[in-house]
Amino acid sequence: MNIRIWKTGAALLGICGMLIVNGCGASEQNAAQNGSENTEETGGTQTENEAASGQITSLGAFSLEDLAGKQYTQEMFGEYELTMVNVFTTWCTPCVNEIPDLEKLHTQMADSGVNVVGIVLDAIDEKGNKSEETVEKAKLLAERTGATYPFLIPDAGGLNGRLYGIDAVPETFFVDKNGSIVGDTYSGSRSFDAWMEIVTEELAGIKGGQQ
Repeated sequence: MNIRIWKTGAALLGICGMLIVNGCGASEQNAAQNGSENTEETGGTQTENEAASGQITSLGAFSLEDLAGKQYTQEMFGEYELTMVNVFTTWCTPCVNEIPDLEKLHTQMADSGVNVVGIVLDAIDEKGNKSEETVEKAKLLAERTGATYPFLIPDAGGLNGRLYGIDAVPETFFVDKNGSIVGDTYSGSRSFDAWMEIVTEELAGIKGGQQ
């Protein structure tokens, strides 16, 4: 089934009105800003990073705030062996549907050295300014889904460029304790069991590399 969902101007008029199996499309401009077109992503398959994001191997220094205004820096990665970074939007149905599974994973894998962080891609507008309306939506999502892991707001630099080039959400990648991007990038939502298998493999890859 081929579905195209259009937005008018820079405003998001649709909320992924039809249920899409694995992900919602996003134009390249919408990687860190609200763009002008939204296209279905039917894959949900493991992909290599393309565009600018695929050339970034370390997130470097940054400072992001969560929905309550608390600051997070690159130092947050040092507390865990592996951090799962889930990039999503408030208007993407598959993104929202998998949040409870990510929370379950966050709870069960914490003792194994795994953390989960969400990045609300549409929380800044096309000029790089925080969208208070989207932040309020994200707060409501966190409340309704029971998410306790942080939902972070992108900065104007798109997390040192890593958020540029994303053409579908959700997109998930992994970061080690040194802030280096490791393993593969995953496009599309997944079940709890599927994510557990992936996270276990990514964690084993890190520990294997440390030997």
